[in-house]
Amino acid sequence: MLKWTSALLAIACLPAMAQAHEVWVERDGAGPARIYLGEPGDPLPEGGDPEFEKLKAPKLVPASPAAQVRKAGYIEVAVPAGDVRVIDDSVFDPWGEEGKKEGVIYYARAGRSEAKAGMPLEIVPTAAGANSFTLVRDGKPLAGVKVTAISPDKWSKGFVTDAQGRVTLPIREKGRYILTATQEEKGDLSLRGAKVATLYNIATLTFVNN
Repeated sequence: MLKWTSALLAIACLPAMAQAHEVWVERDGAGPARIYLGEPGDPLPEGGDPEFEKLKAPKLVPASPAAQVRKAGYIEVAVPAGDVRVIDDSVFDPWGEEGKKEGVIYYARAGRSEAKAGMPLEIVPTAAGANSFTLVRDGKPLAGVKVTAISPDKWSKGFVTDAQGRVTLPIREKGRYILTATQEEKGDLSLRGAKVATLYNIATLTFVNN
């Protein structure tokens, strides 16, 4: 009975967990990229987030043959210089009742040197190194979507994209910033061959302000 109760509790917590967790990428200079799964607004637990084991094979965009090396709390991969992009649709399996299942796809980017999108959902700087950004879905800006900015000291503030899908951040502190946004889709959708009624597309962008 205890095992069944634990399983049911895990299923009940999954929607909140999947939406609270994010995949993000950190990179210092031209060093290797570090791919994380967790809650970027919170301090990373020693050894990584408890759900980190679910981050198994994030896909680099463009595809790369570079080895993905598991470290304590992140995956390290040596990639060419420039912005780094990652997509992962396999962290959490679809959850919920048949006909009402939900799923999540993560889109993560590190760097703001390119003013263009390379993934279906992306937070894109309006110019190289800019402090203003456009949330883009399939090449089109998304208006009225909340973008949360997490500062280097872990303070967070919410912004809403304007009619052009843009937000401008008052960036003052030096260090790493993390931006996050969620676009929700409803309909007759699919995720890795499974039918879902709701799909959460979660985008992150990290960059270092020097």
